[in-house]
Formats: sequence, structure tokens, C-alpha cells
Amino acid sequence: MQQKLKILSDAIIDGSVETVRQQVQEALNENISARDILNEGLLKGMDEVGVLFKEGEMFVPEVLVSAKAMQAGVDIIKPVLLSDGAPSSAKILTVTVEGDLHDIGIKLVGIMLEGAGFEVVNIGVDVPTSKIIEKVKEIKPQIIGLSAMLTTTMVSMKCVIEELDREGLLSVMKVMVGGAPLSPSFAEKIGGNYSADANDAVIVAKKLLSL
Repeated sequence: MQQKLKILSDAIIDGSVETVRQQVQEALNENISARDILNEGLLKGMDEVGVLFKEGEMFVPEVLVSAKAMQAGVDIIKPVLLSDGAPSSAKILTVTVEGDLHDIGIKLVGIMLEGAGFEVVNIGVDVPTSKIIEKVKEIKPQIIGLSAMLTTTMVSMKCVIEELDREGLLSVMKVMVGGAPLSPSFAEKIGGNYSADANDAVIVAKKLLSL
């Protein structure tokens, strides 16, 4: 089993979509659990991608290719994960706040959350507070994830949370925040729950929903 999952995680690092699909299907056929395929194969590969990216040994285009391979694997095991009781009813709205055009981080977060069984709705980048509030009212998520990659757009997160509070929405949902310039203390100051990276986002989301 471990050798099969090692081949799978290596395929994620290489960004080989076809190899990932093949290895995931073979793993399922060999009765390896979908959860093990996710955690020990797909997510372990993406963990290594994250390390290589931070160390400057992988670049954004390569990370996106790996993320595409990850998604291909998740698509195959998602029905099995849901049937195993993953929190499919938990909906998370993700968005990059107004003034910020970065979406790599929030896309990776979305992939990881979907892999963990959450329903993720992403509404894009540079989204005004009013549009975010409108979407929250429309789809009624249990969690909203706000992303900012610039120090100048961090203030937009504060504006969104303040507006959610004014609308009485914070009583029925949780707020997660993340991005390179953020810190746990900043998140706490504005009333958000900090996650350091895509893997941490899954842990935080589950904790917020007591899963």
C-alpha cells in the first residue's frame, strides 16, 4: 500500500494528471481507503509541493499543474469520501477581497477543502464587500474564507467582517482568513480565524464546525 501511495504522491509533485488518475483508481481497486488515498497520497504530495515552492525549487506554474493533478485525483475519490460520511453538507464560500487579484493560494485552499469533503464555492478575486455579503445571503455558507496577499488589501478583510457583523451574519457562520502578509494576531484583531496554509485551512475548518 505504501509503495502505491508513494507513487501517487510523486505523481502529484510531477503534475502528471494521467498517472494520478491511474494510481488512484488502482488504489481503490486494491481496497485502499479513499481517506488513505487522500491523506497519504494526494495531500502528502501537495505538502511536498508546498515545501518546494517555499524553498524556491518550484514556481507558480508548476504548483498549478500539481494542483490540477490533485484535483483529478480528488474527483475520482470524492463520491467515496462523501459516502463514507465526509462533511458534504458543510458549505464554504471562498473569495479574494477587494483590491487583490491573487488567487493561487485560495485555489489551493479550495482544492484541499474539497478533498476533505466540503462543498466549496469560490466567487473570484477583487470582490467588493457588498458583493460578498450578497453572496453570503444567497448561499448561506457555514464558513467564509477571505484571502489577501497584499498588506494594502488586508483592511478589506476587516471591512467584510464588520459588514457581516452589522448584517447579523456572524451569529450563523464562521470567518477564516489567510494570506502571506497575515498573522494570527491580525486575524484575532479583526475577528477572523487564521490559517497558515491550505493544509491548515482544512484543520481550522473542521475545528470551527466541531467535526
